[in-house]
Amino acid sequence: MSDVYQQSVELHRQRQGKLAIASKVPLATRFDLSLAYTPGVAEICRVIARDKKEARALTLKGNTVAVISDGSAILGLGNLGPEAALPVMEGKCILFKEFAGVDAFPICLDTQDEEEIIRTVKYLAPVFGGINLEDISAPRCFKIEERLKEELDIPVMHDDQHGTATVVLAGLINALKVRGLEPDRASLVISGAGAAGVAITKLLLAYGFKDIIVCDRQGTIYQGREGLSGAKQELAGLTNHALVRGDLAAALKGADVFIGVSAPNMLTADMVRGMDEKAIIFALANPVPEIMPEEAKKAGAFIVASGRSDYPNQINNVLVFPGVFRGALDNSVRDITDAMLIRAAQNLAALVSEPTPDKILPDPLDKTVAKAVAAAIY
Repeated sequence: MSDVYQQSVELHRQRQGKLAIASKVPLATRFDLSLAYTPGVAEICRVIARDKKEARALTLKGNTVAVISDGSAILGLGNLGPEAALPVMEGKCILFKEFAGVDAFPICLDTQDEEEIIRTVKYLAPVFGGINLEDISAPRCFKIEERLKEELDIPVMHDDQHGTATVVLAGLINALKVRGLEPDRASLVISGAGAAGVAITKLLLAYGFKDIIVCDRQGTIYQGREGLSGAKQELAGLTNHALVRGDLAAALKGADVFIGVSAPNMLTADMVRGMDEKAIIFALANPVPEIMPEEAKKAGAFIVASGRSDYPNQINNVLVFPGVFRGALDNSVRDITDAMLIRAAQNLAALVSEPTPDKILPDPLDKTVAKAVAAAIY
């Protein structure tokens, strides 16, 4: 793995990053200049001034997304600031282009103040057809996304929440299909009550899962637990109806599914052995998961997935966000809803016609994925 890190540094240094801007029109003659810039561009300005909606057809706005972060929750690395967030945002942008033909631009803000972020994104919004929020820590990310969705006329999605939730749901649909278990009969434990954990829980409940326990650093979340507020207070009212108390190990006894969006090495082999004999393990912390896949298999897990590309069953947001924004841009969708994301998860799962324990999702490099997901966003 250290070799991968070093090669990545060398690649980025040689290329000076991963992203470039290219012209869509020729600039070989003086007439080319007159069409692309002055005097011809004046008429484009006048047309848009008469009807702002024309900006979608006459400028990059109709096919361009802003990928915005404050660097407060980078990957599995934490709060490293805007400069350190830039390589991740660049990466998201090239994935948008490669898999869905969406132009995207990274914007890393040098503030972690909620109101400043909201205000800045609103100032930037006229240029873009959509806003992809990324690597913004909870609970601030909830308010920022909610406000921007209310106050902008373009789609806004925090990918760490909803992209993650959608691909997890797709993976679960096929994992339960392989196991022969209906969603409303499955018992799930989610480790992590941050942005991803909250969004996963809500989308799974909307889909039809009923028995979910969410754990944070203090153990199970339940109604009446002292110190809960905001999103965790809401989770307490939606989950853990049996009021199970205790740590992660206690929550997992007899459970069918573990979903980890928390921290490395949180799940032990003994915990896996304490689950149902056909346990489904989604250990998604990156780059080091809650339990390494080979350890989970050795402990008896039936299906194991992670966020890593060097093991089977990679659960990666690249399967979701390019297609979601492709569909949103194509269909002039203002609000990306749970119903759309559930359809996207179902379309994604359906791309694997005969799932197996080692194949519950399509390959992240499969170019048909974005089209299938986009077809659900309308």
